[in-house]
Amino acid sequence: MDLNSPPVEMFFFPFVGGGHQIPMIDIARVFASHADTDMSANSYTDTSMLQEPLQNLLLERKPDCIVHDVFHRWSADAIDSAGIPRITFNGNGCFAHCVRENMERYEPHEKVTSDLEPFIVPGLPDGIELTTSQLPFLGRPPNGGGLHKRMRGSDEKSFGVMVNSFYELETAYVDYFRNELGNRAWLVGPVSLCNRNVEDKAERGQKTSVNEQTILSWLDSEELDSVLYIAHGLEASNHPFIWVIGKILKSTGQNGESKENLLPSGLEDRIKESRRGLIIRGWAPQLLILEHPAVGGTGMPMVTWPITAEQFTNEKLITDELKIGVKVGSMHWMSPRTESWVSVGRDKVEAAVKKLMGSGKEAAEMRRRAEKLGVKAKIAVEEGGSSCKNADALIQELKSRRQS
Repeated sequence: MDLNSPPVEMFFFPFVGGGHQIPMIDIARVFASHADTDMSANSYTDTSMLQEPLQNLLLERKPDCIVHDVFHRWSADAIDSAGIPRITFNGNGCFAHCVRENMERYEPHEKVTSDLEPFIVPGLPDGIELTTSQLPFLGRPPNGGGLHKRMRGSDEKSFGVMVNSFYELETAYVDYFRNELGNRAWLVGPVSLCNRNVEDKAERGQKTSVNEQTILSWLDSEELDSVLYIAHGLEASNHPFIWVIGKILKSTGQNGESKENLLPSGLEDRIKESRRGLIIRGWAPQLLILEHPAVGGTGMPMVTWPITAEQFTNEKLITDELKIGVKVGSMHWMSPRTESWVSVGRDKVEAAVKKLMGSGKEAAEMRRRAEKLGVKAKIAVEEGGSSCKNADALIQELKSRRQS
């Protein structure tokens, strides 16, 4: 940093939802670590009234830029009207960005005759195969709509895109996104690695129903790389597991009372007796769990079960491109607003778990590739790494704009 000039001032405007808010806060912490300033904010930065307070704040403070979540659908116009450079964030990696843009450009899903007929997304570095049933927002009604077009329009007029990824993870698609599609992108992740101590990892998000010491004690009792972190088919897989039960579907029983569909009959008692599993209801300290050696530490293969958002695209990156995952076979994209339904049977989950956690050559190769990516991820965020350099480059560019 040039000690003769004031630090770059960046605002971050997250969408209030765990999958969006938490990584953007991590991104803000990453940039704060480069900018010789603290993370404190006065009460006037509150955005609970959204548009008007944000515009007033931008006009008053005139920051060097603002990173805003595209789920605030009105925010692009509001920020542009204040004349502040804005950088968009939507949680997607470059791979998902590229798939989405080429889907909109070529519309290959319009040429198939059924929702389950596979097609290739044209123009990409590799042959990425999808079905219309797996498409978010772009598919046929009721999923079709203007949300992604509004998001795309927000990106087109922006200063660039902030990406929670790193160059070595999706190299060909970072280059394609920048050079072929003409986007400016700063990859600064994985930003979760800015959480260095147990407290940060445990308190990253909401309070959990099981405290961190209980979780760590259970994990400490398990062998290295032995614990599975997924939802169904666990008991039959015969592997130690953590089952996080999030939002519970409710059904109406006799006499109109509401009853919760929780666990298969007798499962919780068997889990407690065998100590082979740990059940966490509600929010789980995911980072604390995933980085524990019993689970495998940062950089591990996955069983993929996409449901909504860009998850089907992410599955293609994990299983087909990086080859560090096993599909359970989910085929149908679901809106978060629709009632969930079981699209994959327990037998398929059991098979995927056994394939991933087994001792065969394929499983070993997946673990080896995932471990290598984990090492590269850590290098990327350290001084001199690709993500650290991206953050520094953006700061320097924003400082240069002051002088132009």
